Amino acid sequence: MVHLDTIDMKILQILQNNSQKTTKEIAAEVNLSTTPVYERIKRMERDGVIRGYVAVLNPDMLNLGFTVFCNIKLVTHSNAAAHDFMNLVRDIPEVLECYNMAGAYDYLLKIYAPNMNYYRDFVMEVLGNIKSIGSVTSTFVMAEVKHTSTLPLNL
Repeated sequence: MVHLDTIDMKILQILQNNSQKTTKEIAAEVNLSTTPVYERIKRMERDGVIRGYVAVLNPDMLNLGFTVFCNIKLVTHSNAAAHDFMNLVRDIPEVLECYNMAGAYDYLLKIYAPNMNYYRDFVMEVLGNIKSIGSVTSTFVMAEVKHTSTLPLNL
């Protein structure tokens, strides 16, 4: 665990809200000069607190508005099956998130696709060819109520 003070946390909150802000703008908001703010940001990048910077895209505008949560059960609970699945799923572009779960299913995937027909083919031709998968259960998103990448830093 990395030690972060209140200024670090303020910087992180600012960057989560708008990572395009300049060091000068951030420095003004936290009442420091630019050099210490720059050094703090670089330290947090080196320490892995800040993993990267991205543009958040609108999937509807890119014909990827069909969102599916896909529950996966493996054929067997072995290291070989798990590693086979994880290695293959990392390279599937339609899968944006993959979580190893405890409970009724082994993995939860978040998948973006253009439409139901595309997703049907994806299940048959992509997921269906992964030998370690025993079953697939899909849940389709009707409306997105909340979607954020902003962590609650005030806890």
